[in-house]
Amino acid sequence: MKKKPIHTHYAPEAIGTYSQAIKARKLLFMSGQIPLDPATMEVVDGDFEARARRVFDNLKAVAEAAGASLDDAVKITVFLTDLDNFATVNAVMQDYFTEPYPARAAVGVASLPKGVDVEADAILALP
Repeated sequence: MKKKPIHTHYAPEAIGTYSQAIKARKLLFMSGQIPLDPATMEVVDGDFEARARRVFDNLKAVAEAAGASLDDAVKITVFLTDLDNFATVNAVMQDYFTEPYPARAAVGVASLPKGVDVEADAILALP
């Protein structure tokens, strides 16, 4: 099986030994995105909702670089340092996904890179 890395300047550069996404056959495995502005590589200003939107904007940019969209997502994992923010994630996701919604897990974690409070990754079935 051949793996193809996916990269876009419209999402943050990788800050470690990983690719923004890997295409393998008809699947796209997207690395976790945190609320970094790709232009500055800094955490976006604002409240939790603004940070959650930046996460999904970053995922959307990577999906589009692969010729797909977030509507091709079959599995999303959201990592939260405070599960009280779960309802906000639900509200934000309604602006990025249409039914049928992807399968999803929400995981409470002690900490995330750069001290952020939200991260998400995704698996897409490519068109």
